[in-house]
Amino acid sequence: MAKRTIRKSKFKMPFSKKKYKSLLSKKRLSKKQKKQLDKALFVQYCKCLKSFKFKGKENLGYPICMNSVYKRRGKTPPKNAARLCNRKFNKNID
Repeated sequence: MAKRTIRKSKFKMPFSKKKYKSLLSKKRLSKKQKKQLDKALFVQYCKCLKSFKFKGKENLGYPICMNSVYKRRGKTPPKNAARLCNRKFNKNID
């Protein structure tokens, strides 16, 4: 049986900040736009977690980042988002 791997990706926004803000302000999004926005929010979340990890305040990182990135924008976070950051971006966040 072949080993299943997760493709590593770059730790940066997939598009400009101007487009990011325009996607956040729209009421209706196409499937492609929704996928782009989800990826951008996930990158923002992982960057936030990384900053807390390196400041030494790792216990506060999860709830603060989850609230600031997903909850205030009215978006639903992915399941096990913190663990996915470690796997997807190959950073030691957990």
